[in-house]
Amino acid sequence: MTNSQQTKAAVLRELHKDGVLVLPNAWDAGSAALIAQAGVKAIATTSGGVAWSAGKPDQQVLTRDEMVALVRGIVAAVELPVTADIEGGYGPAPEDVAATVTAVIAAGAVGVNLEDSKPDFSLFTAEEQGARIRAARAAAEQAGLPELVINLRTDVFLFGIGAPEGRQADVLARAAVYAEAGADSLFVPGLLDLTVVAELVQGQPLPVNVMAGPGAPTVAEFEAAGVRRVSVGTAVAQAAYTLAQRAAAELVGKGTYEELAGALDFGAVNGSFNR
Repeated sequence: MTNSQQTKAAVLRELHKDGVLVLPNAWDAGSAALIAQAGVKAIATTSGGVAWSAGKPDQQVLTRDEMVALVRGIVAAVELPVTADIEGGYGPAPEDVAATVTAVIAAGAVGVNLEDSKPDFSLFTAEEQGARIRAARAAAEQAGLPELVINLRTDVFLFGIGAPEGRQADVLARAAVYAEAGADSLFVPGLLDLTVVAELVQGQPLPVNVMAGPGAPTVAEFEAAGVRRVSVGTAVAQAAYTLAQRAAAELVGKGTYEELAGALDFGAVNGSFNR
């Protein structure tokens, strides 16, 4: 553990207190370096993009060691705080979560996303997830990084768990348990209704993170509703891979290059990386 890592963790924690933290998620060292140049204040990984960069699908198909190696490369590529998407913790038990947290801290991360869903898209009970959060917090303290920012992702809205009219109450009840267990912020992907978002902000103690994208409210609208963190999940990675596929299809099919127009030039990209 270095003073630099502790300082970055403290910075990431402070960024959740006022205004809105905007995180266009990175998926490898190169994307992290280019995203950093855009003026972001921290780098967040996306588990889907990280898995795709290794040629594997999302949903914990990537091994813990593979994920950690990719996070280590991202940390090395930027000077900013890095928060790592550790999915469901790479195992159901609290000790699995603890092992993953220990590993990503060793790789240089200062924050994690931890989901309350399982690979079969069901959810841990709030009490089960609370035990997993406590294990994550204990592992961070044992690793010398008690400042680790735990962004607890609940998938109630994303996976449509339970009757629609009961989902808000479910999230509020879960948030109370998660906060008591040591979570630092609440991530609610799948929720874009600004009225419900504002009610969640007011109804529980944790800073709220939403996942946005095309068709979602603007960052300014989310901020006005009290949101403290806006990320985009796999959206930037999807756009990049879409361009690669479209450019290749155009080149093979038409022999033309229009999809490549407007790209950063070689020097701009090449000069973005540490020597």
